[in-house]
Amino acid sequence: MCVGVPMQVISIEGDQALTEVDGVKREASLMLLDQEVKVGDFVIVHAGFAISKLDEEDAKATLELMREAFAPELMG
Repeated sequence: MCVGVPMQVISIEGDQALTEVDGVKREASLMLLDQEVKVGDFVIVHAGFAISKLDEEDAKATLELMREAFAPELMG
């Protein structure tokens, strides 16, 4: 299963962003996006690439659903 994760951009250097969610930090390339991305924005990160930008409300709602879906008590 492939999962893209909403992550918040905490720094940008060239086409590389450092992103974070729940204390987990990952580098992500911004080269696939045709929109400007700034520190504080949310992006969907998949396989090391930011593949889309989304607003904070949508990012938080998606993260909440992912937390519920992947909760340990549901994973068996």
